[in-house]
Amino acid sequence: MPPRTTDSTPERRDDRPQPTEPEGGALTEGESRAAETVEGGDSGAGSEPHGGIDPTDADAADVDRRVAAMRRAADGGRRWRAAHLAGCAALLAVALTGGAVAFGGAGDGGAGAGAQAVSAAGALSPGDLARGDLAAGIASLQRHLRAQPRDHGSWATLGVAYVEQARTNGDPSRYPQAERALRRSLSLKPGNDQALAGRAALAAARHDFPGALEYADRALKQNPYNERALCTRIDALVELGRYDDAAQAADTADDRRPGVPVFTRYAYVRELRGDVRTAREVLERALDSAHAPADIAYVATALGQLAWNQGEYRTALDHYARALAADDGYLPALEGRARAQAASGDRAAAVKGLEQVVARSPLPGPLVALGELYEDRGADGDRAKAGDQYALVDAWTSLARAGGVNADLDTAMAAADHGDSKAALRAARAEWERRHSVHTADALAWALHVNGRDPEALPYARRATATGYRNAAFLYHRGIIERAAGDERAARDHLKAALDLNPGFSPLGAREARTALEDLEGNR
Repeated sequence: MPPRTTDSTPERRDDRPQPTEPEGGALTEGESRAAETVEGGDSGAGSEPHGGIDPTDADAADVDRRVAAMRRAADGGRRWRAAHLAGCAALLAVALTGGAVAFGGAGDGGAGAGAQAVSAAGALSPGDLARGDLAAGIASLQRHLRAQPRDHGSWATLGVAYVEQARTNGDPSRYPQAERALRRSLSLKPGNDQALAGRAALAAARHDFPGALEYADRALKQNPYNERALCTRIDALVELGRYDDAAQAADTADDRRPGVPVFTRYAYVRELRGDVRTAREVLERALDSAHAPADIAYVATALGQLAWNQGEYRTALDHYARALAADDGYLPALEGRARAQAASGDRAAAVKGLEQVVARSPLPGPLVALGELYEDRGADGDRAKAGDQYALVDAWTSLARAGGVNADLDTAMAAADHGDSKAALRAARAEWERRHSVHTADALAWALHVNGRDPEALPYARRATATGYRNAAFLYHRGIIERAAGDERAARDHLKAALDLNPGFSPLGAREARTALEDLEGNR
């Protein structure tokens, strides 16, 4: 499957649900008022023309303020966790969403002040937004929509841009903004494929994968060549654990809209089935043909992640360096580089890098990784620092749920090792009811293990590794569970396989795997 063109916008796989809402044409009167009314903030948007519509967004300083508020809230949650975590999370949601849950806010300040307003015929596409300054592109769309509020295409593009901004900033409060923009587009032109594809992307970002699949299919009925819908359909099938269907969807997407977004998904589907060679070849050819900085950063980061998964740290660092040469602020590359540095033994650089990542985007993955690095380092105050990161995960998941995100998988993975084991099991079971992916199987297996239910955990650990996906953490979990269940031979095999594949897969997990393997070898 050779790459043919790369003039399309990369989407990030996410990694993050709210029940699917029917799109029945025009909004109800109450819904129209909700979409057209500024909720909070001091922008004075109620005096805007065109029915009070004000699609302005919060500026970067406001994002920084809200992230700082989240950190203060999470710190309080750590110190008084038992009595105050729920109240802390509620205050956190207010702090992060204040003035920005609708189309109100302070505007983008300098980022978009000099940009020209977008003409009705030439409104920015999602591709333009991804390749340039996202905040400036959003600001330009906002100005255009104040002048042309019935431009359904620009409302759809704005909605997609809000989804991307939520992912970029780690701020789920953007998702309600995205939903309002996309619903506005559908009220102006019911059934338009741009907005339906945007709804699919929003549902996927919220971890509503059945909803994402439904919206993607509806968009493709309107336009079989809608790239975003084709890509989101692959994502949804992958996350639902329907890997054969995902492979067929990737082939279909490659036939219809070959380009960077499709190639990266095609490669990931192959990786999940254990075909690392094909995954690497596809990504390498995609990178060779990529020209836009956003495409280069995106594909090089995917190659870095693939190499890291195989324990090829120097290769991974080279790929991350290329990604950051194209975009020195690309957060997935910064996070990947830090993980590769930690696995290579450069813990100081890894800690510094992850601190920079979570300062900008406090998502569960890097927060847990940073907390574990603090624990592994063990200097004065490091245990408290680690606790801060884990408390911040709790705060983020509360905020995510307030933004309509299903955070059960994040909860299960973080809580199993660094929180309430019973809460981890509840979350993992709830997620398994929704989808049967390898990641969900692994999370449920590990949650059952930490609750002392290893015989029940073992079938899920086997299922997590059944597709051939080469993931050291999955092999480690399976080995530890097998040991606890009394199968020492299988435990040795899988713990050794984990450490042979990726000996630095986790600072704490790799250490436990080595200790367990040494004990098992001593018992032979």
